[in-house]
Amino acid sequence: MGDMTNSDFYSKNQRNEANHAGEFGCTLQELRSLMELRGTEAVVKIKETYGETEGLCRRLKTSPTEGLAGTAADLEKRKLIFGKNFIPPKKPKTFLQLVWEALQDVTLIILEIAAIISLGLSFYQPPGEGNEGCGTATGGAEDEGEAEAGWIEGAAILLSVICVVLVTAFNDWSKEKQFRGLQSRIEQEQKFTVVRGGQVIQIPVAEIVVGDIAQVKYGDLLPADGIFIQGNDLKIDESSLTGESDQVRKSVDKDPMLLSGTHVMEGSGRMLVTAVGVNSQTGIIFTLLGAGGEEEEKKDKKAKQQDGAAAMEMQPLKSAEGGEGDDKDKKKSNMHKKEKSVLQGKLTKLAVQIGKAGLVMSAITVIILVLYFAIDTFVVNKKQWVPECTPVYVQYFVKFFIIGVTVLVVAVPEGLPLAVTISLAYSVKKMMKDNNLVRHLDACETMGNATAICSDKTGTLTTNRMTVVQAYVGDVHYKEIPDPDSLPAKTLDLLVNAIAINSAYTTKILPPEKEGGLPRQVGNKTECGLLGFVLDLKQDYEPVRNLIPEEKLYKVYTFNSVRKSMSTVIKMPDGSFRMYSKGASEIVLKKCSRILNAAGEPRVFRPRDRDEMVKKVIEPMACDGLRTICVAFRDFNSSPEPDWDNENDILSDLTCICVVGIEDPVRPEVPEAIRKCQRAGITVRMVTGDNINTARAIAIKCGIIHPGEDFLCLEGKEFNRRIRNEKGEIEQERIDKIWPKLRVLARSSPTDKHTLVKGIIDSTQVEQRQVVAVTGDGTNDGPALKKADVGFAMGIAGTDVAKEASDIILTDDNFSSIVKAVMWGRNVYDSISKFLQFQLTVNIVAVIVAFTGACITQDSPLKAVQMLWVNLIMDTFASLALATEPPTEALLLRKPYGRNKPLISRTMMKNILGHAVYQLTLIFTLLFVGEKMFKIDSGRNAPLHSPPSEHYTIIFNTFVMMQLFNEINARKIHGERNVFDGIFRNPIFCTIVLGTFAIQIVIVQFGGKPFSCSPLQLDQWMWCVFIGLGELVWGQVIATIPTSRLKFLKEAGRLTEKEEVPEEELNEDVEEIDHAERELRRGQILWFRGLNRIQTQIEVVNTFKSGTSFQGALRRQSSVTSQTQDVTNISSPSHVSLSNALSSPTSTSAAAAGQG
Repeated sequence: MGDMTNSDFYSKNQRNEANHAGEFGCTLQELRSLMELRGTEAVVKIKETYGETEGLCRRLKTSPTEGLAGTAADLEKRKLIFGKNFIPPKKPKTFLQLVWEALQDVTLIILEIAAIISLGLSFYQPPGEGNEGCGTATGGAEDEGEAEAGWIEGAAILLSVICVVLVTAFNDWSKEKQFRGLQSRIEQEQKFTVVRGGQVIQIPVAEIVVGDIAQVKYGDLLPADGIFIQGNDLKIDESSLTGESDQVRKSVDKDPMLLSGTHVMEGSGRMLVTAVGVNSQTGIIFTLLGAGGEEEEKKDKKAKQQDGAAAMEMQPLKSAEGGEGDDKDKKKSNMHKKEKSVLQGKLTKLAVQIGKAGLVMSAITVIILVLYFAIDTFVVNKKQWVPECTPVYVQYFVKFFIIGVTVLVVAVPEGLPLAVTISLAYSVKKMMKDNNLVRHLDACETMGNATAICSDKTGTLTTNRMTVVQAYVGDVHYKEIPDPDSLPAKTLDLLVNAIAINSAYTTKILPPEKEGGLPRQVGNKTECGLLGFVLDLKQDYEPVRNLIPEEKLYKVYTFNSVRKSMSTVIKMPDGSFRMYSKGASEIVLKKCSRILNAAGEPRVFRPRDRDEMVKKVIEPMACDGLRTICVAFRDFNSSPEPDWDNENDILSDLTCICVVGIEDPVRPEVPEAIRKCQRAGITVRMVTGDNINTARAIAIKCGIIHPGEDFLCLEGKEFNRRIRNEKGEIEQERIDKIWPKLRVLARSSPTDKHTLVKGIIDSTQVEQRQVVAVTGDGTNDGPALKKADVGFAMGIAGTDVAKEASDIILTDDNFSSIVKAVMWGRNVYDSISKFLQFQLTVNIVAVIVAFTGACITQDSPLKAVQMLWVNLIMDTFASLALATEPPTEALLLRKPYGRNKPLISRTMMKNILGHAVYQLTLIFTLLFVGEKMFKIDSGRNAPLHSPPSEHYTIIFNTFVMMQLFNEINARKIHGERNVFDGIFRNPIFCTIVLGTFAIQIVIVQFGGKPFSCSPLQLDQWMWCVFIGLGELVWGQVIATIPTSRLKFLKEAGRLTEKEEVPEEELNEDVEEIDHAERELRRGQILWFRGLNRIQTQIEVVNTFKSGTSFQGALRRQSSVTSQTQDVTNISSPSHVSLSNALSSPTSTSAAAAGQG
């Protein structure tokens, strides 16, 4: 579809262009070809064709400062000529396609074939009715009407297959629909800042048109192509388009081309939008990938392997209507995530094991039936195989085959994937209400296993409303905001200028929306705090900004995680330069050589003065949990003009104006949320860029650390010193010594955060592998969010880059929403376990009944159609009922399961086997002595097409009743006594149980031949229900048996333990080490092995020569082997960090910085 529509799209546009060529001074084609140029070529082209960017703005009828007028007619016209900013999505799969996919199931195909054969044979009447002599059991019970009804069984099987298929398809369809809804929700949330009619406004990305003036800032994901027209220090990460991980510096005169899908890593500025949607660079790539079509799919896969990052980065640029379909997105998200989530891994394994067992059972059943029939007919009764009897025999064999297949169908728990999907989809929907926007389905279940959370401080644990509460100005430490009159006029003037000019002009403080509310802070929150300080000093920053508009700023050094400061240079009226600086106090104070005294005059500021100031001012502020910011300035002569690129010289010899303490209060609900996490066995760690004292103070307020406990608070530098060996390589053993006690990591760089997360995930020190969740909001958190098992991005404060790398977006930026996510995650896990407990009981019982029944009575007591009904209700409906249990606070009272905890605990195993014993006992009792108890005809050994017997109907009915009541038992998996607890909070469950009961009545009373049922009397019904109710009583009996006594169950419970860890590690290796790397490593290992062998051989030869003990050589060899293992281990971390840096564009520079 992609190619078709896009070519139409272009031809339509061409026609439009012809009509409107006069309207705008350039056509779509011109702009498209312009955007394909890079660097100086582009600059030359713009100069030649349009005469600077202003010329281009004029042609596009827009103003570089005012932007578009923003009238509806104008915007429509632009959309018509230059296209809309959205990329048409891939068509969703139609319902029929989904039906076709559901039909691909192997067991269903086998059943369909068997049913068709059975149908065919029932219509085939063998010639010369002389077939009395053929079969043994074909006795005279068969009258004409019955022979006619032979086709019913085949038809009924086909019908039930159709039912199963429709239900599966419908589920897939609703899942897809939900996913699309989710995707479009994510997309509507993505807004971008543009200038229209001189006003700075935020509009949805899809509304951007060609000619818009967009404001780009640190952390943005560019939504369209454009030309850079003004700004400072803009650095872009273009790896998603070019694959080059170096950041590209953009400037108006060297490289002004900004491309969609790339990330702003530093700086800010304005761009003129020149191409949107399908015509932007990302759009062109998507068109090439084709939003559909098979060949493209193949190409897509290739492209994806080369450039997983690109595909990933561009996800939110897809249409406003929704994603590119579930699977593709899954593939994409999995590029970075673990291949399968923990739960899916365990389930797949379990399903395969059960399937294999079922296959074996069904094969044995068929073989036994066929052999028994053959021996009975041809050996015992000495019958001859006569040609005219062949159809009859074949019909018997088909019947046996159908029974075998039925056993298989019941054995395979196809409800499992369904239960997972339903439970996840349900949780995701409900998590929306709890402010969790889940981007990757499996994240919500992984969250239930989380053992550690590494959280940011600012904005997550705190409110992110910064206010200055203390200040050190003119040699005085004010514990509250000073009175403006008490400050020297000079200092005050400098202070107001330094704060107003040296902050992003997009940062403002607006009047409150409601009377008596707090003023609104827009933009960078720290800067808002400083601007608020200016207002508190009864000054105003607006006049200063109007006097020196953004265009007049001479040079700006924007804030980044390496500088930890921001500086702005302005040209003074006399031609000299003045630079204002602000930043983390310990960093800026190191660069100060003077400080303003009480009279507002600079005095010398020596290192020992600085140490005293740190002790007397900065540390006390930090211990109150305040962030300290130092504001400084420096004057330069006009000639010679300083070398602005030599940052170290420029940022030195400053004069300190003041140091302020900014308070960011802890969110009121955080301490409680953290307490819940700790009670649930989850360790919360705080990773922040703040000063260590500030961090420690906040951590104590939050309850992350409690005074008197044994814990570590480290700074980034110290952390790095402890985890690196002499060569500066990170060693896992060293991280293992630190992380279990580490609670606060302060002054940390993004690389440190990534290292810590990776170190905890890879650690095998504790017996339970760690599952780590990370929260982040900045661009620099990208690598850590991607590495974590679950990445949480902040919906309000988070940058696009962080949201891209995350799995769950917290729409209210609140830590307590994470606790909700943990609750939902655990609930998903428990729902699956409940379903498993129920499902496996049904499977064991049904398989054993069908198997033994077939072997003893040549006919399964449960018929194919009945089995399919049991399968349908027990699989599909039960998965719905048990997967939609709402979570309770009680889920937070237990420890997390971790990676290698088996799915089926011993308690569950006890329940499964216990209930299976009860059900089997009763069913076999009914099977062999039921006819005596109920005084009815026996249904055993009935001929081929005999009418359904009451006897077998009672067995079927009892079986279903026991399952129904066991479904209530299955609601609890940790051995709780009250199985009805909270049952009315789940209306779906009640509806399904009652609904199933009603349908069962209909089937038994009116199902007749197709369901092999004959109507039952009331007393017989009462008995069936009574036996079913016995399940609940029996459940209590089972609950009394202490699990600890049943040691033999342990093995059964460890189904998924075996290969769990190696598999995980393998995946991680594959993920982090590219081919060359792997070859290299293999080479190393082979090389060591070779060396080893040679050494051992030489040793052996020497030993024999000298005749000393042979033991020595062996001992030495073992020590050599252990060394090689060490070597391979040592070599891995350094490679891993390198390839990580290569794989995640954002971390490279950071890694370099970290290593530097």
